[in-house]
Amino acid sequence: MREGPTATPKGWLLYDGACGFCGKWVAYWEPLLKRHGFGIAPLQEAWVRSRLQMVKGELLQDVRLLFSDGRVISGSQVYREVIKRIWWAWPVYALSCLPGFRQLFDRAYRMFARNRHRVSAACRLEGGSAKDPSVDRP
Repeated sequence: MREGPTATPKGWLLYDGACGFCGKWVAYWEPLLKRHGFGIAPLQEAWVRSRLQMVKGELLQDVRLLFSDGRVISGSQVYREVIKRIWWAWPVYALSCLPGFRQLFDRAYRMFARNRHRVSAACRLEGGSAKDPSVDRP
């Protein structure tokens, strides 16, 4: 959101700013993400919608990682990409790539993503502001 360790981040972790769980998750992990060169921004930001050129319904289906070179990955692959860069989380990355575990990891992500607003409501986690004026725009 705010200026990271480098002027140009390696990528931007893009999340659903209206999801309470997503907002809490990103806020908790933001310092670690920044140390690893990732900026963060809600998917609802105008620059994100413009850059990804996706309709709102499709845009908000998954967490996304927009790399500085323009590549975009989404869903469970975002988690794999981030955790493989963190030394203490690397074993989880390796496990999530093994046959059988990969499918389990992907299904667990998909089930949670579909129900994230219900989880947020059940845990009384209100969605944050989808527009933060302090967000750096690439």
